Amino acid sequence: MPPGSDLRIVGIVQARMGSSRLPGKVLRPLAGRSVLGRVVRAARDSGVLADLVVATSVDPVDDAVVTECGRLDVPVHRGPVDDVLSRFVGALDAHPGDAVMRFTADCPLLDPEIVSLVAAVYRAVPGLDYASTSIARTLPRGLDVEIIRADTLRTLDRLATDHHRVHVTSYAYTRPELFRVLGVTLAPDRSGLRLTLDTDQDWALVSAVVDHFGDVSVPLAKLADWLDGRPDLRTLNSSVRQKRLEES
Repeated sequence: MPPGSDLRIVGIVQARMGSSRLPGKVLRPLAGRSVLGRVVRAARDSGVLADLVVATSVDPVDDAVVTECGRLDVPVHRGPVDDVLSRFVGALDAHPGDAVMRFTADCPLLDPEIVSLVAAVYRAVPGLDYASTSIARTLPRGLDVEIIRADTLRTLDRLATDHHRVHVTSYAYTRPELFRVLGVTLAPDRSGLRLTLDTDQDWALVSAVVDHFGDVSVPLAKLADWLDGRPDLRTLNSSVRQKRLEES
């Protein structure tokens, strides 16, 4: 049996209606499917998850997320609005596993092949606490994948404070002297592309992509090749500034 093949990996998607720059973005429709629905589909299509759950908040505005989860037939866990780490631990308590893959519901172009690859890397390296494609970034924002050992997530819940509770895993990857952390890179470097969903400019780009490809998950190489020929689209959100870790 290959190393790590018996590990139970649980996917947790964090999703809220609240967003300072693009409220309600997770339920916006793209080719007949919600943004959240696209993330859930991509995570499931990776074929590496033993379970998948959406972690939303107890804020009444997120009742709409719960309703959508019912439509998508995906379990949902509700927890604190700003303490996202507590939400993840609560979801893990309800859906136990050996490791957690963290997804955010504002990444509708998530590539199932990259999810599968990161899971395979994690399984192949015994003793890892955390692995991610964003430590040494070569992927566009919006396609990153991360995985953390369940016991390590619980350790973070005991140690992390302030913005580290919002970003869930940041206490681990900013302290590599305490945790065994691995960065996963994929060539060629496509980090100059921005494919996440935070602003109206991002929405314009993502909408154009979905208008062209339709209601499917598009492999990164195919998507990047197409965008190479569309500089008019690439520049739509090229000026958007990503928030610093401490700002959220």
